[in-house]
Amino acid sequence: MEALKQGSDALFILLGGIMVLAMHAGFAFLELGTVRKKNQVNALVKILVDFSVSTVVYFAVGYGVAYGTHFFVGAEQLAAKNGYELVKFFFLLTFAAAIPAIISGGIAERARFYPQLIATAVIVGFVYPFFEGIAWNQHFGVQAWIKSLTGAEFHDFAGSVVVHAVGGWLALPAVLLLGARSNRYRKDGAMSAHPPSSIPFLALGSWILVVGWFGFNVMSAQTLDKISGLVAVNSLMAMVGGTLAALAVGKNDPGFVYNGPLAGLVAVCAGSDVMHPLGALVVGSVAGALFVLMFTLTQNKWKIDDVLGVWPLHGLCGTWGGLAAGIFGSQALGGLGGIHLGAQLIGTAMGVAWAVLAGFIVYGALKMTMGLRLSQEEEFEGADRSIHRIGATPEHEVNW
Repeated sequence: MEALKQGSDALFILLGGIMVLAMHAGFAFLELGTVRKKNQVNALVKILVDFSVSTVVYFAVGYGVAYGTHFFVGAEQLAAKNGYELVKFFFLLTFAAAIPAIISGGIAERARFYPQLIATAVIVGFVYPFFEGIAWNQHFGVQAWIKSLTGAEFHDFAGSVVVHAVGGWLALPAVLLLGARSNRYRKDGAMSAHPPSSIPFLALGSWILVVGWFGFNVMSAQTLDKISGLVAVNSLMAMVGGTLAALAVGKNDPGFVYNGPLAGLVAVCAGSDVMHPLGALVVGSVAGALFVLMFTLTQNKWKIDDVLGVWPLHGLCGTWGGLAAGIFGSQALGGLGGIHLGAQLIGTAMGVAWAVLAGFIVYGALKMTMGLRLSQEEEFEGADRSIHRIGATPEHEVNW
């Protein structure tokens, strides 16, 4: 029976890893559909190469920073318990690699390729796992300190704060330091619209992310005996709540409609194991509306050129999710309890502060040393031809 349990747990978390790996295709197509045609190839290449760099760095350094273990032992030792520790690494890697995939959408269309790969290595090797270890592995006694203050630990079941808020708030300094795309905001106050290049690809990316998210949330149980159908249904309710709110507030705009479910899912991650489904519906709805309103505000009023709206979507909705777990997870609102809003406030604030500080340090250092941005000519020509020497749809074919 023990061997069967070990094998089942290894398979369970492996399937979760595969589902979250598929989400990276969603990130790629969401960005591809949103950026202009001259930057589509770059979107596809960035996500795959970022994932590859993340894998090597998280295997060698990041996983050790977060969990105090390493893989520099014989294969016989690694294969123990059906290789459960290895597939657990695979699962948690897919979370870590989501951070550069999130940032990629904010800095699209004008960021240089190799400086961003260096940022990816630093973020996945140290910045992200440092906070991951605090939230999920009791590092530095922070969770014990929060519990002594509030009576409960900071609760983030599937990463509203650890993954999404940290990713979104890391992206904000990168976007600010890069500056807006050329001619996006003119000196006379006018704005040039850059509509999505492909709503079908944007929609495909959103659907892939939505489906993979059930692995992201449900498999965060990490062992088969802890699986909960509550997590699955709460994820579903938050997803539809986000969609309907974005439809209403975004006035039928398909870009908002397809980002709405993502906003809802970002927000429900933290408390998906403790909320009532109706609470999850409310949390997702608030997130969907929050995304539309804040995306519009950042782009139009504050003139922050966050191309995919990753700061409102992941940063703000992830922050809301961290706090919402403390509100809707309470027994008074039909939740399971065992959480405390004060603990959620402290943990969420720590994650946000760490991400903003690290974002300015990492991207500020890169800007001063290597430069972050394509030249004006390269940006005008497009990242596809400037960096990869080919467009998504070559204008003519060779005729022999």
